[in-house]
Amino acid sequence: MNNMKIMVIGSGGQLGTDMCSEAEKAGFQVVGVDYPAIDIGNKRSVEEHVVGSGVSAVINCAAFTAVDACETEMEKAFLLNAEGVGNIAAAASKAGARMVHISTDYVFSGDKPEPYVETDATDPRSVYGKSKLEGERLVIRNCSDYQILRIAWLYGCHGSNFVKTIRAVAAKKAAAKEALAVVNDQVGTPTSTVQVSRQVLAALQEDVTGIFHATCEGSCSWYDFAKEIVAAAGIPVEMVPCSTEEFPSPTPRPKNSVLENRRFKEAGLAVMEHWKDAFSAFLQDENEKQEK
Repeated sequence: MNNMKIMVIGSGGQLGTDMCSEAEKAGFQVVGVDYPAIDIGNKRSVEEHVVGSGVSAVINCAAFTAVDACETEMEKAFLLNAEGVGNIAAAASKAGARMVHISTDYVFSGDKPEPYVETDATDPRSVYGKSKLEGERLVIRNCSDYQILRIAWLYGCHGSNFVKTIRAVAAKKAAAKEALAVVNDQVGTPTSTVQVSRQVLAALQEDVTGIFHATCEGSCSWYDFAKEIVAAAGIPVEMVPCSTEEFPSPTPRPKNSVLENRRFKEAGLAVMEHWKDAFSAFLQDENEKQEK
């Protein structure tokens, strides 16, 4: 059994909850902290938790992920997604701990026709993407022993996400006998929180550092994913594909969010499953939780 002691910051969030649970199952000693107990925007608060904690690694799952809200709350976005991340990296370095940070596909423009690899040039178009990219830079600047994992299209049993939103909207549309329109010209890879957690833990103690991509395998459009969600939930709703232009958003969203996990594959550390298999496992996990 593994008895390495790790800290998960943002332990009550969608990803943090499963990160703690998967780490405990794998035998890690887990210290979970979240706001308001820790305020990542406050350097002293971060140091008080991290320095002297005796942890070997700090996994940061905390972020301001409300993409549209970031456009209007720019100061908050940069405080939590950049400055706060820099605070954690500096504290981890001071504590002699490895820093593991979760980043995003939004650091890219989304204009590339092929999947993005770790060495592709970043070019964020949204405040969210810009703040997350600055967070990556501050990790690199403040800590030499780091792993940055870029993920995309995240969903899980906890928190709000596309799966839960689609179910709720589909049920309303079905009751009103209306069709459900879903964007069909943005592609990516639905990625479960459990899969990301397992990938983090698989690489945590290995002698690899830098930036990695960590999404499930395969790809689809939001419309394709929504069809799977609705079918699995048994909601009798008519579904129609639509374009991004028909669904105006305050935030420019990447047309291509497909990430290739090249570096983990080259290191022999890739554990991510195909998105359809991961979604099936998620549904099973969800059912088991509801039965308890």
